[in-house]
Amino acid sequence: MDPNYARLYRDLYQKHWWWRAREEAVVTLLRRFQPPQGYGRILDAGCGDGLFFPRLAEFGEVEGLEPDANTVNPAGPFASRIHRGPFDESFQPAHPFGLVLMLDVLEHLADPAQAVRRVHSLLAPGGVFIATVPAFQSLWTTHDVVNHHFKRYTRAELLALLSNAGFGIATSRYWFHWTFPVKLAQRFAEKLLHPAPESPSVPPAPINRALLALSLLEQRTLTRLNPPFGSSVMAVGIKSAAAIEAEKNVSS
Repeated sequence: MDPNYARLYRDLYQKHWWWRAREEAVVTLLRRFQPPQGYGRILDAGCGDGLFFPRLAEFGEVEGLEPDANTVNPAGPFASRIHRGPFDESFQPAHPFGLVLMLDVLEHLADPAQAVRRVHSLLAPGGVFIATVPAFQSLWTTHDVVNHHFKRYTRAELLALLSNAGFGIATSRYWFHWTFPVKLAQRFAEKLLHPAPESPSVPPAPINRALLALSLLEQRTLTRLNPPFGSSVMAVGIKSAAAIEAEKNVSS
């Protein structure tokens, strides 16, 4: 993450309409797919400073992993629950997880397939994986440059990552449909004007509230129709019994 962006991230996460709307959408998914016995142990991979932990605590015992140690406040309330290091074989938790989240993380990785396979190996039988990523390479803007993204994904590409790692797909869809034409217009404007990349900021309060209300309304209406476009895409994968059996056959 760009250092300037990292310094702004807490304020953006807590106030910006996009982060507020994404959090509500993810919490809705968590409630929908929560098993009767609960998720148990939860891993937020790419958790930053644990800003999502208070909401996740509703669903189980939360810990996180953050590769960029500079984004974790050592004196923060969740520092003791955040592992600082790469998400690879060096991360060896003492227990499996019932839920793993990678919220806008995979686009930062040079080898996202390896990361998704690692998620699969860390999940307990029947465990749930929730992934969100920015959608459509045609929407690439300076925002992606500031965020050090490798790519943006179609739904088919995200589903292929999960399926190839052994996940059964529970659901998938695009989010933030109304921002699709806005981002597309921004892409064309940037091609003409070539602006320097800038870190985002929280809009003025009335605009911020209006855009949050619009995004939440969209989640309750248009998103349920599952249109084939949006500026973000999500997928929910389940570690199925068939995948577990295949793992046993490979290791035997």
